Amino acid sequence: MTSPNVKAGKIWTAADREDGADLECDVCIVGSGAGGAVTASVLAEAGLSVVILESGGHYKREDFDLDERKAYTRLYQDRALRTTADSAITVLQGKSVGGGTTVNWTTCFRTPGRILEHWQQAFGLDVLTEQALAPHFDHVEAQLSISPWIEALANENNRVIADGCAKLGWESSVVNRNVLGCANSGYCGLGCPYDAKQGMLLTTIPKAIEAGAQLIPRAQVQKLNVAKGRVQSVLAHVLHDQVDRPTGATITVRPTVTVLSGGALNTPALLLRSGLNVSGRVGKRTFLHPVVSMIGRYKHRIDGYYGAPQSITSHEFVDRGTDVGFFIETAPLQPMLAATAMMNFGPSQAAFMRTLPHMSGLLALLVDGLDPDARGGTVSLHADGRPKLDYDVSPPLIEAMKEAHYALARIHLAAGATEAGTLHRNPIFIRDESELSRLEDASYGPFEHGIFSAHQMGGCAMSGSPDRGVVDTEHRVRGWDDLYVVDGSVLPTALGVNPSETIYALAHRAASRLVARRFEGSTVGESQE
Repeated sequence: MTSPNVKAGKIWTAADREDGADLECDVCIVGSGAGGAVTASVLAEAGLSVVILESGGHYKREDFDLDERKAYTRLYQDRALRTTADSAITVLQGKSVGGGTTVNWTTCFRTPGRILEHWQQAFGLDVLTEQALAPHFDHVEAQLSISPWIEALANENNRVIADGCAKLGWESSVVNRNVLGCANSGYCGLGCPYDAKQGMLLTTIPKAIEAGAQLIPRAQVQKLNVAKGRVQSVLAHVLHDQVDRPTGATITVRPTVTVLSGGALNTPALLLRSGLNVSGRVGKRTFLHPVVSMIGRYKHRIDGYYGAPQSITSHEFVDRGTDVGFFIETAPLQPMLAATAMMNFGPSQAAFMRTLPHMSGLLALLVDGLDPDARGGTVSLHADGRPKLDYDVSPPLIEAMKEAHYALARIHLAAGATEAGTLHRNPIFIRDESELSRLEDASYGPFEHGIFSAHQMGGCAMSGSPDRGVVDTEHRVRGWDDLYVVDGSVLPTALGVNPSETIYALAHRAASRLVARRFEGSTVGESQE
């Protein structure tokens, strides 16, 4: 270990950041979301000096006032305007202390066994078995109060899935959520004003601070300075508290070990800005769960903006053999989120919004990356160094989008909707199953209808062999003894479930092994495969 010059644990304020800093520590972690915060907690509680650099601000319950305009500006990357390079897919990604866990909808799943088996066969990840991961899932589920939501049918928006699937003979199940004392308000995506969401903001980050970690918000990491085969320092620009503009101050951290946890777009971009394109694979095979939606109008009130955003799910179509599968969830219909999802304006938009209390929103999330020919997306850099995501909306994805619309329409109609409508430029409305054939002639793909994603995976894939990925089975960047990646970018494919709990468990595994192997007697440079 180094002789760190960091002091007792704290969260830095604007005054602390004003003149910049030059710090030494055992571990510098870039990002405070699902991967970074869990890692920080484990390492700090093991006695290591930890510095966490977070580009977003530090917001607390009193800042979460349910105002969508403020929340999207403060809590999301690019003010919730991040998209693929061609603007065809809207990409929602958190940006604040706690990362995506501050704004996610609290839906938690363990990694499906069939996905782990695929990774074992296709990527040599024999170490990632259900049995091997079980203790890590047990730990994070206890730490984050992850359990089935006891009020699963308390809001009508989620009841649509349960009722519709029951009448169709399709599978549906209750969602696990990481909440404690949840008020069931439905505004999880804007930050929890009740401190009920057991995200990183309330759980692992306070534990890390109590154990001595230092968290520096509004510190945007620009590059890793590398020389002589190791990361010499991490350079961050200090941002103004209210706008994403540098103040002119910089923070330099000189760690023994660096952990990148900025997420599946920001982490590859940081590696590329630092000249670390491992085997030319950094940013390649970045996968989303591309999402298509269908609204249903009902005679009775749905009030889709209230209640747990997601409490019922259906995985009836997640495994479609050689075709791209999809799973079904709901979307909370806060006014701004609902309005921006539609591709209409003026009177038609006003008419749409007038019916919002009677509207349900269903989502189909497509599972990309399991087909050997799937390329997904590629993260590269804009001229100013920001991440740029090009995404291949392939014919198999387009086929799945159309099939997903059939399924969503049938669920709505079976649940009693008077009509089900697509989010095409010219929406298609279906009033009974005899009209489902109208979808056959509809156009699908980029710019034909809304496509969204709040789940980003891959870009720094883990593999058991050097020719398949960027990091090894210990999360270490290949060729770099002191550099690790612990976030969703290490996932070799999309998951077919919401990714937060998988990242929590992998981070707990990675940090525990890092402590045991790197800081408890192992030799620098030894094999970690």
